[in-house]
Amino acid sequence: MRRILIFGIFIFIGLKGFSQLGFCSGSKGDPIFQEDFGSGSGFGDPLQSGITEYRYVSDTDPNDGQYAISSQVGQYNTSWHSYFPSTTYSGGRALIVNADFTPGRFYRKQIDGLCENTTYEFSAFIMNVYDRDSGICENGGIPNNVRFEIWDETDAVLLKSGDTGDILSSSNPQWTQYALTFSSEPGQNSVILKMFNNGEGGCGNDLAIDDIVFRSCGDLTTVESPDTTASPVNLCAEETPYSVELNAASDNSVYEQVFYQWQQSSDGENWQDIPGANSIQYQTTALTETRYFRVKAAEDPANLGSNVCSSASEAFQVQIFPKPEPPESLGDRSACENDPIPYLEVKVGTHETANWYDDNGNLLAAGVLRYQPENAGIFYAEAVVSSRNCQPSERTAIQLEITDLPEVSDEITYICPGTLKLLEAGVSGYQYLWNTGATTETINIATPGTYSVRVSSSSECYITRTIVVNTVPTPGIIDVVTDGWDVEIIPITEADFLYSIDGINFQAESRFENVPGGIYTAYMKDTESCQVETLTFAHIVFPEYITPNNDGYHDVFEIRGIEFFPSSNISIFDRYGKLLKSGRGQGFQWNGTFINKPMPAADYWYFIEIEGYGTKKGHFSLVRD
Repeated sequence: MRRILIFGIFIFIGLKGFSQLGFCSGSKGDPIFQEDFGSGSGFGDPLQSGITEYRYVSDTDPNDGQYAISSQVGQYNTSWHSYFPSTTYSGGRALIVNADFTPGRFYRKQIDGLCENTTYEFSAFIMNVYDRDSGICENGGIPNNVRFEIWDETDAVLLKSGDTGDILSSSNPQWTQYALTFSSEPGQNSVILKMFNNGEGGCGNDLAIDDIVFRSCGDLTTVESPDTTASPVNLCAEETPYSVELNAASDNSVYEQVFYQWQQSSDGENWQDIPGANSIQYQTTALTETRYFRVKAAEDPANLGSNVCSSASEAFQVQIFPKPEPPESLGDRSACENDPIPYLEVKVGTHETANWYDDNGNLLAAGVLRYQPENAGIFYAEAVVSSRNCQPSERTAIQLEITDLPEVSDEITYICPGTLKLLEAGVSGYQYLWNTGATTETINIATPGTYSVRVSSSSECYITRTIVVNTVPTPGIIDVVTDGWDVEIIPITEADFLYSIDGINFQAESRFENVPGGIYTAYMKDTESCQVETLTFAHIVFPEYITPNNDGYHDVFEIRGIEFFPSSNISIFDRYGKLLKSGRGQGFQWNGTFINKPMPAADYWYFIEIEGYGTKKGHFSLVRD
């Protein structure tokens, strides 16, 4: 629980004292007393009778001579901080006191359960609750100044006292811990704690106190060994039995005389005294299992039996790793060929991990409890100690099976309107499930759409083939273009069509090369041969150039394929439109002369009229050496 004592002290003409505050410089025991003023929120119960003479209030910030226990501060007094920071040991309510104008004692409590001949640390957290930023008090207000006194249980002998000095106000709330040490006398089991306000009266000097704690204070004792510098000492089972010499080393910061009790534990939490082990040195027995050792120190041997009356060293551990048991398999695994390969997993003991091997004894992975193979097979895991090269366990076999699947590919196809289309799974000898519900290798469908089939060799593993069935596009020819010896069929729309110029041999390309001149029919159909479109065209091969040098090659302009047409007429012009020669198409030639005179090298134009096929025109080059 947490309670916080807050004093608003306005005019205290203080007691003067010499500060003797200081924390325990050695090792601290468990608290024998802790006043945290209660947990929870809101207001709490009043203090016990006799602790303070201030009047209790339970619904507001206290005024002069009053106190309250609450988890909130400064809810009505706007000159105070409005919350407690969570930097003390506990959390919860606060004891809030607004002091009288006269300095004096504001807290008195008897603390029982002390051990005789023992050094103690008293400590408490103090906070100046005045908010410097409120500006209500000049110069940040009167600072806090608290005096602590420890008296014997008769209230006649002052054992120790000390002053905090001035605790100034701040812009942000903050706790400061103060402490002093004192020693109990022989036969003494109780003391009286008194706290006084030394602050002067006036604006400010409002304070809070939390976590009043008494605990034993002893030498800082450590365990050392001349046999080893390691702690913990890590050993394999095959290295036992093992014995080690331990020495207690105290820093002599508190005790004038030290008494020891060695203890051992199997878990580091529950400790047992080792009979007769009371010297500064201890030799362990021959160990075959993990053990923890520590030494307790006290100023009086009678206090060694109490944790609150003595101090204890940190534990010295001898960690002995037993030979690992074979790993526990988390099961054989199986997977489909098209799925991610699963991990193989094992469980091992504390401080252990696993190494993985193939069936030839080759190390595949070290120090992991999960292993993902690359292929199917039997794999072996052995348990090993994580931090030491101890003898491993026997190996545990774990199997991974991978179910192979057939190879299939997706497809896009077409269906003719009003017809049936045969769809195939693509492989034979497996189980099939179509999205239509059919379980056969093939199905007939009558409408376009997306169809899929699960092909499997078992109910767990399958592969899916998807077939997209579209309605066939309608073929249509815009024109047929001839380019020298080549012919290209121009479709109305771009799609997957087949083309031909003889009605027998079809191809996916619309261009045909090295076609002799003549009259042809262009064919265009869809890939399912649902519909065929045709267009008859004239293919005439025009020369691109002539070289009239009488070498027998390209000496004259003549048109190949013109003989297939019933009637035609050809005219040749120069670049200015002058007619150089004309005549019937069949057998027409021009040797590059005009009135028997050679024409210069240049481009010339032809104009051809073909009965039933319109006109064609173009140009060619006359080239001379």
